Amino acid sequence: MFLKVLMLVLFFGIMVAVGIYCRRHAADVNGFVLGGRSVGPWLTAFAYGTSYFSAVIFIGYAGQFGWKYGIASTWIGLGNALIGSLLAWAVLGRRTRIMTQYLNSATMPDFFGKRYDSTALKIGASIIVFIFLIPYTASLYNGLSRLFEMAFGIPYVWCIVMMSVLTGIYVIAGGYMATAINDFIQGIIMLVGIVAVIAAVLGTRGGFVESLNALAAVSDPSVSSAPGAFNSFFGPDPLNLLGVVILTSLGTWGLPQMVQKFYAIKSENHIHKGTVISTLFAVVVAGGCYFLGGFGRLYDVDVASVGYDAIIPAMLSGLPDMLIALVVILVLSASMSTLSSLVITSSSTLTIDLLKDHLIKKMTDKKQVLLIRCFVVVFIFISAAIAVFQVQSKNDAVKYIAQLMGVSWGALAGSFLAPFLYSLYWKKTTKLSCWVSFVFGSGVMLLNLFARSAFPAILQSPINCGAFTMLAGLIIVPIVSLFSRKPDKQLVEDAFACYERKVPAAQKNSLD
Repeated sequence: MFLKVLMLVLFFGIMVAVGIYCRRHAADVNGFVLGGRSVGPWLTAFAYGTSYFSAVIFIGYAGQFGWKYGIASTWIGLGNALIGSLLAWAVLGRRTRIMTQYLNSATMPDFFGKRYDSTALKIGASIIVFIFLIPYTASLYNGLSRLFEMAFGIPYVWCIVMMSVLTGIYVIAGGYMATAINDFIQGIIMLVGIVAVIAAVLGTRGGFVESLNALAAVSDPSVSSAPGAFNSFFGPDPLNLLGVVILTSLGTWGLPQMVQKFYAIKSENHIHKGTVISTLFAVVVAGGCYFLGGFGRLYDVDVASVGYDAIIPAMLSGLPDMLIALVVILVLSASMSTLSSLVITSSSTLTIDLLKDHLIKKMTDKKQVLLIRCFVVVFIFISAAIAVFQVQSKNDAVKYIAQLMGVSWGALAGSFLAPFLYSLYWKKTTKLSCWVSFVFGSGVMLLNLFARSAFPAILQSPINCGAFTMLAGLIIVPIVSLFSRKPDKQLVEDAFACYERKVPAAQKNSLD
């Protein structure tokens, strides 16, 4: 216990110290929200990766999908690396950095507002962000409950309070730069931790080959009648596995807290390095998490009574104290990094996109930073309160909160992915097509939450439904754009002129 507490105190001490150290970078809005657009490749890549993977992935998704699909769940992690990291950086990185700086936009709703000269579009996008990021933030705490109870025997509520307070301190003090540096430290812990944990867990079952042979002998007629389904290449249910890959991989292209990382890139060289680093990070962390979860059926877990969240803790419970302490720090790192990214995105969106120039006129830069800091506290408090309420309440109605956490990713990406992508590449994208995508993405996911039985069987799963809204948006936006009022030609040409500004080459090919 002394060792576990000592490692926690050291970890939290470093996080707070970094926040205090980075205060000078958070003096204005550009510095607090984007780190002055001068963040290096290692910090940006690790900030992207650690914001991507949280306790929801390590404890929740890895356990659930590893149980359902066996070793084939590793495809989810590889999809996250190739589609969610490599392709996202290659397709979005450079163009996002160039156009957002040219338009002087610091958030995704602000980008939509300036790209289409529409205050209403900016407010609409910010409302969607506000509605769906809070429950997503609350879901981060869920993966920690069983792990802390196993390692420390302390109540879940104290875990929430501790994580909330310490994350709030370093985000409020140092803003984006403190978050990026802490993400780098937390990312190193995640890389080392996941490799050590996989080796240790499989070691308790005789190593990789023995574990794979044991998995081949597992059968579950309710899932598949095929022998060896859980150690097969595509698992017992390839179609639903594909839905998970699409949602968790392509979804990052439309999540405000992920895309915002590209706003802060410093130079062209940093894009190339960041692409490689973030991809390798995702291969190890995401691939490792789902690979580990694929062996969950080798452990005696009564999923029907304790749920999927108990699978990974059950796999870890027999490890030495030193490794359990490392796992606790690993999951804390994953959760705090994602939490810090989400609260910066939420608070900056509320301040810059909803309050500035609408409810509060003539808001100075200093006042904006102060309000963003205040809203960081508010968002952390609300998300923590939701998490505590969900755990302690016996009311079945609270299940809607848990379901909303599940659909939030699909709603955000389903609303924003297609409009944002086409806005960077296609001059004919119209304001109406953005509105239709917003309404379709968030509307379908809300209907899935409250009227799931009315959907076709394959879309009753929030995972498949979220993947459907993303792919549908890629078709809806160009169709609506072709049949709606054309955008103002001068506005479009002005926005796309930033790509043609001459540096050593056209800036669409080189930031330097």
